[in-house]
Order: sequence, then C-alpha cells, then structure tokens
Amino acid sequence: MRRRGGRDVPRPQGRTGLVVAHVTVVLAALLFALPLVYAFFSALKPNQEIFSMPPTLIASEVRWSNFVDVFQHGPFLRYIGNSLFVAVAGTLVVLIVSTTAGYAFARLRWRAREVVFLLFLGTLMVPQEVLVVPMFIVMQWLGWVNSYPSLIFPFAFTAFGTFLMRQFYRGIPFELEEAARIDGAGPLRCFLQIVLPLGKSAVAVLAVFTFMSFWNSYLWPLIAVVDYSTLGTLPIGLATFSGQNGTRWDLQMAAAIISMIPTTVLVIALQKHLVKGIAMSGLGGR
Repeated sequence: MRRRGGRDVPRPQGRTGLVVAHVTVVLAALLFALPLVYAFFSALKPNQEIFSMPPTLIASEVRWSNFVDVFQHGPFLRYIGNSLFVAVAGTLVVLIVSTTAGYAFARLRWRAREVVFLLFLGTLMVPQEVLVVPMFIVMQWLGWVNSYPSLIFPFAFTAFGTFLMRQFYRGIPFELEEAARIDGAGPLRCFLQIVLPLGKSAVAVLAVFTFMSFWNSYLWPLIAVVDYSTLGTLPIGLATFSGQNGTRWDLQMAAAIISMIPTTVLVIALQKHLVKGIAMSGLGGR
C-alpha cells in the first residue's frame, strides 16, 4: 500500500493479485455450480432425453410437471416430513450435548479430562460402516427398530460437535467467567449467560453441519427402518425412482432439486454466522 492524497492506494502488484484471486474464486464457483445447473435442466426434460447424444442443456420440451409428478410417484411428502423431523430433532439433541460437553472439556477442571477427551476424539476414526451392526443390535435390544428414536439418537453424541465447541470455548477469556463467579454465579449460570451467548456463531456452524448430516444420511435409515412407506427418509425416497422396470431419471433429478431446498435455505439464512464461526472456532488448532 502507498499513500496518495491522504489515503491508502493499493500497489499495482497487490491490485493484480486481487484480480487473480477474484477470477479464481469465480471459476471455482462456476465449476462447482455446473453439475447443479445441469441437474436442474435435466429435471425439466422428458426421461428419454436425459442421456441423449450429443448432450443438450435445454430439452425439446420443458416439463415443469416433473416437479408435480414427484409427489404422485409415492409418499414423497411423507419422506420430506420424516427427514425434517429427524434432522431438526437430531440437530437439537446434538446442540444440547455438544455445547454442554464442549464446555466441560474446555472450561471445567476435572481429573483425566484430557485423557477422556482423546478417547472421545478417537471415535472419529471409526467408520460408520463398522458401527451399523452393533448399533442395530443395540436398537433391537432397546426395541427402537423402525422408530424415530433409532434414526435420531445413535448419531446424537458425536465427537465432532464437542470438539468444535471446545475449540471455540477455549478462545473465550477466562476473566469473563472469573468476574461472574466473584458475583456468585455458578458453572451452569456462567455457561448459559456468558459462554453460550458468545458461542452462537460456532453453534450455527454445528447446527448446519449436523442438519446436513441427518438430512443426507442414507445407510443407517436403510438399515434401521423396516416400513419405508411410514418412516422412510428423503434419501430412501430418492432411491425409489429406480426399480426393475428402469429409472425415472427425470423425476429423480426433480426430487434431488427439491431435496436441496431446505439445506440451501438454512445455509443462506445462517451465512453470516457460518463465516464468523468457521473463522473463530479454531478448527486449524489452537
């Protein structure tokens, strides 16, 4: 930077780097958006034109009716309702567990705290595919198979959320709590009135990640649910467009576009908190 007329003026080299950075970001955004754009236009095509050669973006006939036919193909509205309920309930449980556990690991002093935290983090290295059989046996023992609790609670106590909140809480000055404790506040009051309000950006990040995890989960609902017409979730509903008689790619594309609406709205609504939360949560290590 150099000063001219009492104000800072970017040097030519810095201006060139800024332009290159913006062009790179735009190209990356277009690259990632291209499959979504193609999926949207494919949802407006007749089924026989999905894989036509050479490929075309706009079909000979634009069928907006595909988005209506999705709900006539099966209990698709039921699938959406089940996914919304499971995702919202699961996110609330994860937020309660992770915010409290993260506070215990970050701000409270107790014996073997670091050892327990390392063991807790070790669960992140276990793939979900390894856990499905033991989890199904536990759900069967509890009598929760083919029920909403079986879709919510097995993934309500993940180490990722606790790690995220712990890292954020460690960045909050301890002097704030010490001042509150001098005034007679206990750990619970410090958590609810001081630490948790300061961590709302990290909570927003965790809420989005958790909601998307429940919303996109396919393997576990496929195993834990027996009556798909009643308790099937949206990923299972998307799979119903493929059968012995072929695949309705037009309806499947339309259903996929519909399934992206809730997560897209959630990310847009919490965009400001997401940027701040990711920047301050200490995911790079603190």
